[in-house]
Amino acid sequence: MTRPAHLKTRFTELVGVDYPIVQTGMGWVSGARLTAATANAGGLGILASATMTYEELERSIAAVKSRTNRPFGVNMRADQADVMKRVDLLIEQGVALASFAAAPNKEVIGRLKAGGIKCMPTIAAKRHAQKVEEWGVDAVICQGAEGGGHTGSIATSVLLPQVCAAVKIPVLAAGGFSNGRGLAAALAYGAEGVAMGTRFLMSQESTVPEAVKGAYLKTDPNGTVVTTAVDGYPQRVIRTPFIDSLEKSSPLFRLLSALGHAVALRKQTGDGWVALIREALAMKREQELTWSQVALAPSAPMLTKFALVDGRVEAGILPTGQVAGTIEKLLTVEEIIDEVIRDARTQLAAAAALAAANPGELP
Repeated sequence: MTRPAHLKTRFTELVGVDYPIVQTGMGWVSGARLTAATANAGGLGILASATMTYEELERSIAAVKSRTNRPFGVNMRADQADVMKRVDLLIEQGVALASFAAAPNKEVIGRLKAGGIKCMPTIAAKRHAQKVEEWGVDAVICQGAEGGGHTGSIATSVLLPQVCAAVKIPVLAAGGFSNGRGLAAALAYGAEGVAMGTRFLMSQESTVPEAVKGAYLKTDPNGTVVTTAVDGYPQRVIRTPFIDSLEKSSPLFRLLSALGHAVALRKQTGDGWVALIREALAMKREQELTWSQVALAPSAPMLTKFALVDGRVEAGILPTGQVAGTIEKLLTVEEIIDEVIRDARTQLAAAAALAAANPGELP
């Protein structure tokens, strides 16, 4: 079947992709295979690097480039001790864009822009979008409460039009998107495209164990819960017996577990204790966290790894958007993007026909 025609927006022009669809940088999920598949299909694939050592990031960027010559991005953490070294690697390798779950500081943004790398943080409030725009970012992902993993409390349908009206840079809509109707709605709200995580996690190219993908497919739209029991931040996950037990556990138990997760994370990323302490201090300072939140921070990445890499659903967490309950089959990345674009074009054409049938003066 012939692939759909390109769908241009300011975002596609900004990063040089065919379709205004971003595959988000999901920790432990968005590896070289998924990132390259998205890039080859015309979207923007984003490699997740926050849980990688610097050497693993080097190898992963090389692996993506060996699979595609299309633009792709890398998701980073601005509070990592070696963030500037990683920024320099992205510049050296000509990566198109750096994304961030939490806003980077002015120094990181300045280094990226000086090196020709676009910068796109995720925000969950209008004031945050305005703040990072002032700092010079090129675009933002606006994530509503329906999104998976760490998420805010404002629904996408309320947050998105506020953000689009408040900033001049391209806005990508996230939280509750998995199909063409969603893309058409996002464009109608004023966004320049959509960013999807769960939809790409539930793809054939995703390296998540098949049994775990099956758990996602079985999830009901009401089968998710937003919990702060993992690391002190609101996080949307699939409700499991483990999550129920975690929510009932004592703060002391969570803290002791987090210390064990910190040891495991140190081994996984290759960081020494000095680097981890520096990152903790940076998180405390730049993200204005409590010491309790800082102490619990290692829990989320390690509990995610237990489930999404090791397949230990009984001992880990399954971050997910509410859309997991609406996805019925595992398609290839190309099939996902093609289906979204074709359906969006159908919806946009119907809206245009409705407007033509009801002519009126534009404001």
